[in-house]
Amino acid sequence: MEEVTFRVLGIDPGSQVTGYGVIGKARSGLCHIVHGEIKPGRGASLSQCLHAIYDSLREAIRESAPEALAIEEIFYGKNVKSLIRQGHVRGVAILAGKHSGIPVYEYSPLEIKKAVVGYGRAEKNQVQTMVRAILNLPALPPPDAADALAVAICHSNFLKAEPI
Repeated sequence: MEEVTFRVLGIDPGSQVTGYGVIGKARSGLCHIVHGEIKPGRGASLSQCLHAIYDSLREAIRESAPEALAIEEIFYGKNVKSLIRQGHVRGVAILAGKHSGIPVYEYSPLEIKKAVVGYGRAEKNQVQTMVRAILNLPALPPPDAADALAVAICHSNFLKAEPI
């Protein structure tokens, strides 16, 4: 396996399902390291959800040792309750990165889709398909994990100078 020079953890925050994905930059391009979805479980309280997401992200950081964490900005088309919960999830994800000493960057859904699909209004299945192609995966990743991998791909392409 080719040596990876830079690892990025991408996060797609959600209170029901939080996607995460780690990619690496190598001389020949981008490579897949790991991806998954954190599902706290139906009926879990907000504090239980946040605790599970935080612990799972800290474990993913420990196992994959990324140099940067990239997270999707809040999508404004959702209902207010959903936005508030998503804001809480973003907060614990950012905290997990900061507690691990990793710089955190954020990207809008439009920036992410443009970076991966070339079109800012792409559908979820288009993002999944392009993530699979870019990372040469044997199968489509689950939707939220694909979105997280797309965030990581976006950051590896743009490498914003200033973390949040």
